[in-house]
Amino acid sequence: MDGIIVVNKPKGITSFDVIRKLRKILKEKKIGHTGTLDPLAQGVLVVCVGKATKLVQDIEAYEKRYVAGFELGYRTDTYDSEGEIIQKGIKDSIDEDSFREILKKYVGDIEQIPPMYSAIKVNGQKLYELARKGIEIERKARKIKISDIELLEFDGKKGKILCDVSKGTYIRTLIDDIGNDSETLATMISLVREKVGNCTLQDSYTLEEIEEKYQNKDMDFILEVEKFFNFEKFDIDTEKNFTLFKNGNTLVVNKKDGFYSIYYENQFIGLGKVEKNRLKGYKYF
Repeated sequence: MDGIIVVNKPKGITSFDVIRKLRKILKEKKIGHTGTLDPLAQGVLVVCVGKATKLVQDIEAYEKRYVAGFELGYRTDTYDSEGEIIQKGIKDSIDEDSFREILKKYVGDIEQIPPMYSAIKVNGQKLYELARKGIEIERKARKIKISDIELLEFDGKKGKILCDVSKGTYIRTLIDDIGNDSETLATMISLVREKVGNCTLQDSYTLEEIEEKYQNKDMDFILEVEKFFNFEKFDIDTEKNFTLFKNGNTLVVNKKDGFYSIYYENQFIGLGKVEKNRLKGYKYF
């Protein structure tokens, strides 16, 4: 079984729990997700199955959209409502106009320090493993991009934001940073990932739906790689060129620059990229 599944992850389980359940449902060991969601979070989790696991890093790089709930007035050790309160703010509310002004400064290319409660490894150890031992270490700021932030709800103390962000962005940290700037402190209380690239919640399936479809031999929940990417089709015309392509050589072609789904004798064989009339494969199937 090879392909891509857009899962609607429920709140209360880890991303790896989703993988474990899918392995049991689909009787397939080779499964990987394309971006961790914490147990508190729910929403779009793109999963690669079989040979499609080669594409995990490609899909991880896609922009993501979140709707995050927050509460002002305190900070927890995890930056979300599942942690222990470690600090109270000078005040616990702020007027909406001031809050909107603070949000504006976070749009664009910024730097963000990852939280201690994260799966990032430092010297071979995951940060959250150190955090659970009460150890905090210095983390380097990382460049991220926030394309847009919109305030959806706000009553002066609680609210929700919608944000489009690059790979590597921690929404918990974003909310914590916003709280610092507002002098109230802030903690994330809910998180829904609404979109990964072009994959939306409307495209997603719950684990229960996937199991039911699989038992009924209905496989429309799994997308073939070529349909997922929907690149323009390119047919390799000769056996010689097919051999060159699969061996990693470039082919001279008369095509505009861009990505293509590559076929030979009506069979999908991989993804390629054309630059200056030269085609080279970058994922082979």
